[in-house]
Amino acid sequence: MKGSDMKRILVTGAGGNASQSFVNSLRMSAEPFHVVGVDTSPIHMECSDLQARYLVPKCSDPAYVDAINGIIEKEKIQFLHPQPDVEVAMISEKRAQFKAPVSLPDANTIRVCHDKTTTNQKLRDFGVPVPRSIQIANYQDLGQKFFDIKRESDTVWVRATSGAGSKGALPVKTYEQAANWIRYWEEMKGLGPQNFMVAEFLPGREFAFQSLWHKSELVTCMARERMEYMFGSMMVSGQSSSPSIARTVHRDDVNTIAMNAIRALDPAPHGVYCVDLKENSRGTPSVTEINIGRFFTTSNFFSAAGLNMPHMYVKLAFGEEIPEYPKTNPLPADLYWVRGIDRLPRLFQNANWSSIK
Repeated sequence: MKGSDMKRILVTGAGGNASQSFVNSLRMSAEPFHVVGVDTSPIHMECSDLQARYLVPKCSDPAYVDAINGIIEKEKIQFLHPQPDVEVAMISEKRAQFKAPVSLPDANTIRVCHDKTTTNQKLRDFGVPVPRSIQIANYQDLGQKFFDIKRESDTVWVRATSGAGSKGALPVKTYEQAANWIRYWEEMKGLGPQNFMVAEFLPGREFAFQSLWHKSELVTCMARERMEYMFGSMMVSGQSSSPSIARTVHRDDVNTIAMNAIRALDPAPHGVYCVDLKENSRGTPSVTEINIGRFFTTSNFFSAAGLNMPHMYVKLAFGEEIPEYPKTNPLPADLYWVRGIDRLPRLFQNANWSSIK
């Protein structure tokens, strides 16, 4: 197929792992694509499988829209996919200013999902299982609210109210630990108490639910369990949200709770909705956050297993039909995705490991 006949896609944050997994999924399909990447840094973008690479200002820069539109015109881009949360939010808000279509949820829903405190409160109001969580305002406020959580949970989870990758997250036992952790972030990173929340610690298994919706209808969804974390042993919290080992699971409760959470915040879902859940002390999966408008970092796991949601997402954006998949559990359970630094990820089935004891 000639380059002029290919679908022409622009991906933002193209140097990041999540964007590279998105592009990798498109490359797994039988369809060729002309993929252009943009980023604020040139180095990691060199590792991405792109036809063209462009440096752009941060999306907070007034010059960002014109820079993206210039690339859209030059590269004849037909579809724009933002992957980092900050660009998902900004492009959703200003979608009418961009010269290529997007397939993003409503901007207000994105704003809600990007605020973990608001998300938690709204889901609680709708009866969706969530950990008890309280926004804090200052250190005096932290003292009262820490002990409110402590009465119900021996361990308290301190976390930033926005950001990915378990940003600012730490399990603590005492008020002093919580306060000192926030003081560190305030002095070193510029995030004060008002940027944090305290929450019930969830001790159980952790799940990641990825779903694709089109004009209010669920296209398909699949859940996986995070079994080990990338650099988990080196993280203060013991986890990083990015798994080194993940496996597919068939859990009706995970699927139902995740879909109820999505519909609670968006009665007309459209695009990509990824939900993080963790079991509470009673074994009930509880929603910790919703990553909206973009795919999980390991979206290529499901693609390698035969459920290529990024490809389906693009085809739907172009108004094309896609194969029909089961709405839930379209992949077998117990498919393992094993990742590591300086090695390609590999897919395994049913834990048939070859090691001899």
